[in-house]
Amino acid sequence: MMFCKEDDFAETPIGDFPKDWRVVSLGDIAKVKGGKRVRKGEKLVDFRTGFPYIRVVDFKNGTVDVSRVKYLLPETHEKIKNYTISSNDVYISIAGTVGLAGLIPPELDGANLTENAAKLCDLKNVRKQFLACLLNSEVPRDQMMGLIGKGTQPKLALFRIESLKIPLPSMEEQEKIAEVLGVVDSAIWLVDRVIWKTERLKKGLMQELLTKGIGHKEYKDTQIGKTPNTWQIEELGEMCNQRSGIVQPSGEGANRFIGLEHIAPGEITVQSYGSDVDIRSSKFRFCPKDILYGKLRPYLDKAVLVDLNGICSTDLLVLTAQQERALPEFLVYVLHSSEFIKHAIATTTGTNHPRTSWKAISKFEFGLPPLPEQRRISEILFTLNKKLELEKSEKARLERVKRGLMDLLLTGKVRVKVD
Repeated sequence: MMFCKEDDFAETPIGDFPKDWRVVSLGDIAKVKGGKRVRKGEKLVDFRTGFPYIRVVDFKNGTVDVSRVKYLLPETHEKIKNYTISSNDVYISIAGTVGLAGLIPPELDGANLTENAAKLCDLKNVRKQFLACLLNSEVPRDQMMGLIGKGTQPKLALFRIESLKIPLPSMEEQEKIAEVLGVVDSAIWLVDRVIWKTERLKKGLMQELLTKGIGHKEYKDTQIGKTPNTWQIEELGEMCNQRSGIVQPSGEGANRFIGLEHIAPGEITVQSYGSDVDIRSSKFRFCPKDILYGKLRPYLDKAVLVDLNGICSTDLLVLTAQQERALPEFLVYVLHSSEFIKHAIATTTGTNHPRTSWKAISKFEFGLPPLPEQRRISEILFTLNKKLELEKSEKARLERVKRGLMDLLLTGKVRVKVD
């Protein structure tokens, strides 16, 4: 496939594009039709009924995450059976997260579509793959934001979608552009699958290692279930303490700052930092080998091990391990276990911002292996975490490549030569 730089542009109401491209309204090349909500009192189900129902949360990477799709009961489907989407159509979200566009996989052809999305059907003079890519680009983004209705939930009316202006190269060039971007999409999909499989492996392995350990054959009954004979049942509060030292930020950016926004769910290491430049109130101090744990209800799966000195938000608990009995790198996995998260959720209090507390989570009981086994378990899980980090980094790199290609190809700055 050959590429060339374009120099001959024409000025249009939505920007400069190659002179041989047309600028058209979306309504000129497609019909826009809405989906349908499930009536009040009728529910979606997880088991297959033959009537899949696609929601905005199922939209992912320009397609649909089949593993998350829910289903309609036959009697519910009968009431909204006319609001379906074909694999020949393009979807676009019109409420909540506005502007997510993509294609329906063949196995979901004929599925019902949520009222929070629309379908672009009866396409003419446009390839569906090209249109999906274009709608996910920056080209129509500003127009969409300007057309969103005012209200508690952002919404893009169907008639406004029809008025969106888009650039349109020839059908042959559309196909070539979609082909190039499709190669990158395929690479992203493959990395995504590796991430998904590794996360499933990590979850299963954590459950196995934190309850059965490594190589044990003899188990005992305890208040938390069967555990290896050599393990002790301990409370979290006996294995670590809360560090409550307060520091007043200097306002000069001298301290590394960690807030909830710097911690990714499920990660055990911090991926980014802030500074204390804009922090005015006193915050907690943390030191190397401390564990930071998010105590607010939506963030109870945020626990990281830090490797430097700094300050953190008061929405985080700072925990320091009793290292003569419990390794901090082992305890951070305990805080990520499903049993601990259930305990944390059950102990949250408050209405506006439910949160747990050190007093509450310190009572959590878990199986504690001897130090050498703690170290081996931590090393195994850390290896999986590093693999996840590398794969997520590769995915981010590919997404940057795709964004760069979209900016060049979908604006005509770089052209794909058509034979």
